[in-house]
Amino acid sequence: MKKLFFAVLSISTFVGCTKLDETLNSSVSGSQVGGGSGGGANAGALLQSTYDAMLGPFQDQARLWALQEHSTDECIGPTRAGDWDDNGVWRVLHRHQWDANHAFASDTYQDLGKVVYAATDMLRFSPTPQQAAEARLLRAMANYALLDCWDQVPYRTNTADPNEIPAVRKGAVACDYIISECEAIMNDLPDGPANKCNKNGARALMMKCYLNKGVYANRANPTFSADDMNHVITLANTIMAGGYTLNSNFFDNFAPTNNVLSTENIWTAENIGGVKSGNVRSRWFCTLHYNQNPSGWNGFTTLSDFYDKFDATDARRGGSYNGVTNVSGLKVGLLVGQQYNQNGVALQDRTGAPLAFVPQVKSVETGSNLEVTGIRVVKYPPDYTSGDNSNNDYVYFRLSDVMLMKAEALLRGGTDPSGQSAASLVSAVRQRAGIAAVSSVSLDDLFNERGREFYWEGWRRQDMVRFGKFLGAWQEKDASDAKYLVYPIPARSLAANPNLVQNPGY
Repeated sequence: MKKLFFAVLSISTFVGCTKLDETLNSSVSGSQVGGGSGGGANAGALLQSTYDAMLGPFQDQARLWALQEHSTDECIGPTRAGDWDDNGVWRVLHRHQWDANHAFASDTYQDLGKVVYAATDMLRFSPTPQQAAEARLLRAMANYALLDCWDQVPYRTNTADPNEIPAVRKGAVACDYIISECEAIMNDLPDGPANKCNKNGARALMMKCYLNKGVYANRANPTFSADDMNHVITLANTIMAGGYTLNSNFFDNFAPTNNVLSTENIWTAENIGGVKSGNVRSRWFCTLHYNQNPSGWNGFTTLSDFYDKFDATDARRGGSYNGVTNVSGLKVGLLVGQQYNQNGVALQDRTGAPLAFVPQVKSVETGSNLEVTGIRVVKYPPDYTSGDNSNNDYVYFRLSDVMLMKAEALLRGGTDPSGQSAASLVSAVRQRAGIAAVSSVSLDDLFNERGREFYWEGWRRQDMVRFGKFLGAWQEKDASDAKYLVYPIPARSLAANPNLVQNPGY
């Protein structure tokens, strides 16, 4: 058992390097770790370590989420006098001024590489077909994040040799590989539950690949083939026939018990309250004020121009939520104006002034109101019972994303044999939010709808790149150079792998 523990620990600790401690290979055999034809409990333990390796890079506020949100018109991490400066690490993301030494980008690239390594290494130990399929889907998801942000995805051609220097797939080739992996494992994946790798999770990932395939071929000037769009539509129809429905309460999809409440979540990462999570609590801690409950870090906010994209009656802007507002007075969604406790008493900031959030916010805040600038965001209702390891499962894919991806594919030249229109799909999503249906929809309309539906979920950068809006100017950000369409390959990764090359402009 100690040898198995060392194997799991080694995968968690040393993945991403080109060579493991030799003790792993010399002391653990395939028969000891799920070897033989049947896989088993030990292979299952290695699979679980791969699931666990996914938690940090996708959920921590300083990893993939930071790269996908802070670099957009949806999120800003203002410096508040002595708070949140962090040597400008948040500010350069929002302004598109990062370089090859950005710590969060470098750490995220390495952490995603750990997932790829862990999944590949697990396949050496004769897992069952389902165990192998789950590991390969986790690897495909990590590959996709690497492709989307860096355009270069390291991989080992010989999965039996953990010391092999990885080769590299790029652009559309990497995208095609991810699609082929999902197709290859489809029959061996289970149908559910949502918080485990499953068939429709693989289909949703394939939809992302086909929808963005033209982007990965040419990020500065993407084209969208009708064939790729038709693949998006076909996959969407299969998923939509799977019994999912839009939740009447939008925020149930993100609640501490969303594994029970959500009828639309397709693939999530399991967080176990009080036991383990990938820091999903950072989604509310990073934005709430010190004097709110839960006590936050008084950091990130959204911007007023983004907030103004919502109708006043849009339920996605938020409001009271059972299990939160009655406990603490906190509301969910986009928080602006005076904040209260559960007894209706107005809260104050640390200076004794009213804790009333104002829409205006700058990259660098000074003055007497620096604790209240910016609209705060609570997409995941806080878990008040579990402590730091919160119980909210982290959402990768849900039904509304499938519906809006299908709508986009229709607008980009695809055809649905059933005759369903983009407007009808967008209308269904809007009506769930309590706002009017639309009779027609443009690509710009769809882009804005995706912003309202998926804010704070880590898709905004990808959407802005695909819609040709990522390099433009917005609040606290000037127009930027095309090199920022991808992140730089970290120096330590370049040094370790001669098959990687630095992305242009860095």
